Amino acid sequence: MSNADLASVGDHFMVGLRPTASLHPSDRELLRDLRPAGVILYKSNFRHDLPYEDWLASHSKLIAAAREATGRERLFVGIDHEGGRVCRTPPPITRYAYARSWGANAGTVGAAMGVELASLGINLSFAPILDIDSNPQNPVIGARSFDTTSEDVIAKALEFARQLEANGVRACGKHFPGHGDTQVDSHYELPVIHATLDALRGRELQPFIAAIAAGIGMIMTSHILFKAIDSDWPATLSRRITHGLLRTELGFDGVIVSDDVGMRAVSKLFDNPDAALQFMAAGNDMMMICAHWADTERARPLAQRIVEGRRSGELDPHALERSKERINAMLERTAQNDVRALSEDVFRQHAKAGALFSEATAEVI
Repeated sequence: MSNADLASVGDHFMVGLRPTASLHPSDRELLRDLRPAGVILYKSNFRHDLPYEDWLASHSKLIAAAREATGRERLFVGIDHEGGRVCRTPPPITRYAYARSWGANAGTVGAAMGVELASLGINLSFAPILDIDSNPQNPVIGARSFDTTSEDVIAKALEFARQLEANGVRACGKHFPGHGDTQVDSHYELPVIHATLDALRGRELQPFIAAIAAGIGMIMTSHILFKAIDSDWPATLSRRITHGLLRTELGFDGVIVSDDVGMRAVSKLFDNPDAALQFMAAGNDMMMICAHWADTERARPLAQRIVEGRRSGELDPHALERSKERINAMLERTAQNDVRALSEDVFRQHAKAGALFSEATAEVI
């Protein structure tokens, strides 16, 4: 299969870069061949051992190299930037505490994060978390959630998202249809939720409904099995959840992106390239494949299978075209930010916006 064939479905991929501060040769080749619509940065993509001016110069070269490799005029440059341990960037980028601590300052923190991320050439943050912290035994959400009730999550998360976007960085609500009531971590195993659909409508879905009404452009699905909706497939691969619930019932017409398909909850399912057909047929737009959990080279057979499915009629070509249109419409409305230094005064002001975090941050969460 030619590179042109692979690139023809590149819109449907979001690729996490390998853990190097300069573009890895394998990444360069994959970005050149697949031409994905987005790339994702992690902690190891930054030089944490250098002063600001020096690591910023290194980072600028990385962003430029990634853009050049994809050959795209417009590209999502994404990052997980939530506060707490979910912070990839070196100082002096402000390290805020978890979202739970922001309270009424959520919008102020969102504005500061937007300014700082935009200065790094980033234009998409996989935030806010729209999950409700409803289960004290949850090992992965907790204080990452804005609060313990749908009303409080809505009030804080939506103001955060509004201010983030007002400062040049697109928001992505996650993890649909809700990760707050799980008792296992989907990075390592598949969570199962037995709540009824009516119960989900009354609680977990409420922040997503509000975010859709507010115009959020991207929503991330979760690797969770919701037994009452689809007893066979996790949300990532479930047409009942993605197309039926999110697209049809809730009326979301923006971009649906998966969580990283290398995570242990679903990784084995995506060892079979046919998963790419099921993923697209479910109503998703973009598949996220990152280097921490799996080799991003697995994107090649998955992309090849989408091309084959389009040719064979296994995938509806009109649905694929509509998906591309959603992705490109969002890209057209997404700033293509230049890397630039911010002043010490800016960072001093931002440090006053919300509680700060001084513990170690994580490569991935």
